[in-house]
Amino acid sequence: MQQPAAGDRRTAVPSPYLPRTSLAAGSYHTHRIIEDPEWSLAAVPHLTELCLQHIVHNFGKNPILDRLLPEHQRKVLDRLSTGLPLAVTANLISDEDYWKRCCTERWQVCDISNYGDSWKRMFFERHLENILKCFIPNTTDPNQVLELIPLCKDYVRKLEVDQFLPPVKVDQKEERDDLSDTVSDFGPSGVSVHHYDLGVLITALPHLEELHLTYGVKDCGMNFEWNLFNFTYQDCNNLAAAVKMCHNLKVFKLTRSKVDDDKTRLLVHNLLDHPCLVELNLSHNLIRDQGARAVGKLINRSRLEILDLCNNQICHLGAQALAQALAENSTLTSLNLRLNCVEDEGGEAIGRALLTNTTLKSIHLGSNNLSETTATLFSQVLAQNTALTSINFSCNPLGLGGGKQLLEGLVDNKALTEFDLRLAEVGQETEYRIHQIVWANWEAARLGSLQHPHANLL
Repeated sequence: MQQPAAGDRRTAVPSPYLPRTSLAAGSYHTHRIIEDPEWSLAAVPHLTELCLQHIVHNFGKNPILDRLLPEHQRKVLDRLSTGLPLAVTANLISDEDYWKRCCTERWQVCDISNYGDSWKRMFFERHLENILKCFIPNTTDPNQVLELIPLCKDYVRKLEVDQFLPPVKVDQKEERDDLSDTVSDFGPSGVSVHHYDLGVLITALPHLEELHLTYGVKDCGMNFEWNLFNFTYQDCNNLAAAVKMCHNLKVFKLTRSKVDDDKTRLLVHNLLDHPCLVELNLSHNLIRDQGARAVGKLINRSRLEILDLCNNQICHLGAQALAQALAENSTLTSLNLRLNCVEDEGGEAIGRALLTNTTLKSIHLGSNNLSETTATLFSQVLAQNTALTSINFSCNPLGLGGGKQLLEGLVDNKALTEFDLRLAEVGQETEYRIHQIVWANWEAARLGSLQHPHANLL
């Protein structure tokens, strides 16, 4: 019987119908040929495919990409592991689909609209943020950050770090109550509790435009100690010097970090005449009147457009200092003083400033213990100021008289489109009539924007 040719995938099996012969006698063993219906030449990979597989497998050692044809580059990028060293991929791979895989495999929630619609930017910003959140001074190797700088510096435009870990304490036998506003820069054992110095990093990021920081520890649970939330004077000094050198910085937010008057003055000193800063957020801190005075100087020594001092301890003296700056300012468009205690003396000062200011569009004075006296002055503001579009007086005891005063001032006002009077005790009827006027202004502004869609661009 004819034997299968070399390379033939057909299988020879003994036939049950033919007699077996003894191999020892030198006779041939009889077989039956069965065809393999699934075998074809297509099962043999093309040489190109074998080469691409080799490139992908050895990409970490020999990253060949630019020399490939576009269709071959696509196949390699689709198969590359997202675990390759950043030293290999950072400045070589710009393909957004690859960085999308890197992001989605690492984080469950990925919204690239917050990152300029760039997956690569999202990856490097969040990767750097995670390193900073977990950095422990005197324990973590600083090279983790330093070695990342040349890889990420062209892609990082915003950093949001909501946690800074302090050094690990050597001695925990002694404990101290740090409820006071002035806290030592040293822990109970005398060990420095300064946090990671951002100076080297943010001054090496040429495209950094936004910096959002909170000095504290998240999810500390039963390990809570006040020292975990100690933004030291040295921390502030390091940060202020770094921000001063960050010439492209537009947005600076330092919140929930126990920033007091001394630290505020230090920050402001380094922000005076900053060439690009347009938004400053120091909300949820410990700023009092002295700190507010310093911020007042900053208002007219910078290009600030948005200032948020919500939930501090600013009283009427601080509000008067801010009002004095506001009366001369021509850049600020939004001021938030919610949850302070400026009272009527501070509220009236701000109202008088708004009689001359022509650029502020939004003012938030909620929860400041304001009464009818402030409402009376703001009645004049509403009658004369044509720049303000949003006022918030919520949670202030303005009273029925205050409500009537505000309503009178609104009669001829065509600019105000938002007016929050919740829990201001102005009376249901007055609040409804004010709402009707503000709603009419809003509708007119909306129709005007539809008729002149490019008006805001002129």
